[in-house]
Amino acid sequence: MTTRLYTHPIYLEHLTTPGHPERPDRLRAIERALDDEAFEMLDRVEAPTGDERTIAYAHPENFVESVRRQVPAEGFARIDGDTTLSPKSWQAALTAIGAANAAVDDVFSGRAANVFVASRPPGHHAEKTTAMGFCLFNNAAIAARHAQRDHGAERVAIVDWDVHHGNGTQDIFWDDPSVLYCSTHQMPLFPGTGAKSETGVGNIVNAPLAPDTGSDHFREAFRSRVLPALDRFAPDLIIISAGFDAHHRDPLAEINLTEADFDWATGQLMDSAARHSSNRLVSLLEGGYDLHGLAFSVAAHVSRLMKG
Repeated sequence: MTTRLYTHPIYLEHLTTPGHPERPDRLRAIERALDDEAFEMLDRVEAPTGDERTIAYAHPENFVESVRRQVPAEGFARIDGDTTLSPKSWQAALTAIGAANAAVDDVFSGRAANVFVASRPPGHHAEKTTAMGFCLFNNAAIAARHAQRDHGAERVAIVDWDVHHGNGTQDIFWDDPSVLYCSTHQMPLFPGTGAKSETGVGNIVNAPLAPDTGSDHFREAFRSRVLPALDRFAPDLIIISAGFDAHHRDPLAEINLTEADFDWATGQLMDSAARHSSNRLVSLLEGGYDLHGLAFSVAAHVSRLMKG
């Protein structure tokens, strides 16, 4: 088995307003990075369209319909100051969900050793009833529920290393002990959540990082909080909310990670997956807004995934 990559041209058609950091060029930069001969063995599969019914795993029907109604026939529609819809946004979001769920299917069926999903829009800020922070629906949350409903997973862990706290994922699983949510993130920073004191029913593990910290603090947060929590929880599946905006080049935050840090964190989570979840590991793209930092970091992440 090898590492599988899901992506789709529809993701480029989710358009945002000029100057918006969450733009189609992000995926073009990733595509160029993964075109290198080092990734010749990467199993590239076109992402399937998702089943709309699975959105209800994480979001109520009236919220889903409200997003659908706001999709414009032309131009742009704004959900809030950060979150934009364009005519193909619904299809892009549905295909992002389809890819995340297919990735779960792949690691449970043994069709892939692990999977990276290069999709947009991202998802970890989408709360149960609120689209925000560039996100419409919570791809990681839906994928976790899909693993539980369709594959009998009793415990799913979501590890979020995006520089912004995944308030949406925390909101959805706040009182659900069957899902562990661990997050490293800069604090203070948008969206303002993610304090250590936010613990849900003991299933929420936040490891906030102060601005202008870097590799040492990030790795210590992993070693002291994230990895022990995974060992205690012993998940049947690990999902990574893989944002790369903690890279030192990123314009939206002040955490100074390098590609080597993402390589290291990937390896740590692969080791956890080997111990607890029969190597089942799915990685979903979240943030990362400097095109060079994003491309280099994704290349390091996928390269480590391919080492198996």
